[in-house]
Amino acid sequence: MLLHKAKNIDVVHTHDTLMGTEQVFHMNAGVGDTSYANNSSHQRNGALKGKPILEEIVKKLYCTILPKCLKVADLGCASGPNALMIVNDIISIVQSTSFNLNRRPPCFQFYINDLPSNDFNTIFTSLAQFYETLEEENGPGFGPCFINATPGTFYKRLFPDNSIHFFHSSYSVHWLSQPPKELTNGAEALNKDNIYVTSTTPPATHKAYLRQFQHDFKLFLKSRSRELVPGGAMFLIFVGRENTPEITSVIGLLGMSLNDMVLENLIEEAKLESFNMPVYNPTAEEAKAVIEEEGSFTIQRLESVILGWDENINEDELDENSICEFIAKTFRAITETLLKAHFGEGIMEELYLRLKNRLIQMLVKGEKLEYPNLMISLINKSYKDANEQVL
Repeated sequence: MLLHKAKNIDVVHTHDTLMGTEQVFHMNAGVGDTSYANNSSHQRNGALKGKPILEEIVKKLYCTILPKCLKVADLGCASGPNALMIVNDIISIVQSTSFNLNRRPPCFQFYINDLPSNDFNTIFTSLAQFYETLEEENGPGFGPCFINATPGTFYKRLFPDNSIHFFHSSYSVHWLSQPPKELTNGAEALNKDNIYVTSTTPPATHKAYLRQFQHDFKLFLKSRSRELVPGGAMFLIFVGRENTPEITSVIGLLGMSLNDMVLENLIEEAKLESFNMPVYNPTAEEAKAVIEEEGSFTIQRLESVILGWDENINEDELDENSICEFIAKTFRAITETLLKAHFGEGIMEELYLRLKNRLIQMLVKGEKLEYPNLMISLINKSYKDANEQVL
């Protein structure tokens, strides 16, 4: 996901104040060595694993509604090749379905969404070539296809009522609107030795994270249900968690690395105590409970697919150092802007080097760093407006 800046500007704040997530959080911009565009193959692999579910839900939607113009929004699109890969996949599914139905394909309207400072420019500069490739692959009868940016948080309304046929979001909804406020509002930080939920996290901290996820996910679902046409659909992929007290994550390893730097006086202890990562990886049961309680959607599919962070790396060709450097770069592209805003740019190289070394230690011990990817397809129910008129 998220934000682009025209220039590299340091964020200035006091040590006990974490700036709003919307203002500082985004995937690393551009096409450099630590950019999200060049370090998002893991997310691409997850999207490929979910493609059969995407194909199923898009076919069902299209055959049911048969729109003349299919309107689709990709929420938390970030930057780089993955954003347009999703657009291409949906077009291919609809084109093939139209051919099988002996119908003229619809035109397409895509809205790519992320927070306002997302690096949309990198996507836009690739559009000319993307349109040209679409026309070559689909022939003269294709189109037209329109792609627009819709900046804003998906925890608020983004589109008019009944205006979108299909929502897609991959690797975004596990990011919270903010860290749980109660973790730092008291006299003593409740999660001072961690930046996320780990196996040593106090139960009160875990419950605070769960409550924040439940609050945010309900807002997300309610907003999308209003924006979708009745019978519209949605497909979500996000990082989940096994239903077990043992919680190991790369973000947890980042927290350990930050703790080591506090002990070596490289970071102020107060800075670590006041920082909590705005992310929550729910179990399949937790996600399902929120969907059912909110009540706007019918669950079509809910699957948990286990993926390793070193998935698709040829271990015969790469040594342990290269494998762990790959994983560390992936997480740097995702988390650096938040950490830089709070701890300063000066420690970033050292921090992610330490993360790589901790990953090597895990690999040497034979431990696997893998986790469930929750893949959920949903159908919107009809709803009533303020005048009780069925829409």
